[in-house]
Amino acid sequence: MKALISFALFCVICVTVQGKVSSPKVQVYTHFPGEYGKPNTLICHVSAFHPPDINIDLLKDGKVIPDAQQTDLAFEKGWQFHLTKSVSFTPQKGEAYTCKVRHMDKDNSYQWEPNM
Repeated sequence: MKALISFALFCVICVTVQGKVSSPKVQVYTHFPGEYGKPNTLICHVSAFHPPDINIDLLKDGKVIPDAQQTDLAFEKGWQFHLTKSVSFTPQKGEAYTCKVRHMDKDNSYQWEPNM
């Protein structure tokens, strides 16, 4: 409970300090060059956003991929924030992988473009 109150206070201070909304910049990529049928890590890096009201989902063919890991919320100079979410996966031809980002009740989807 104490951590929740501290985070809420932190968010109020952030909104007061910055006072404006910055839309997130999103990059979707893999740890290794993409190869169908070979294990890899799908990564969605979201940066330069404010306030920190954000949700990130990694999707395969429109469905949430289970067991994705997310970094802790961190901030950059100017009180803009960044997060990274990743998951192990093995890409297959014909499958679509997407990073869905909800920031301030606005949804955007970013598809991974395999260079294969």
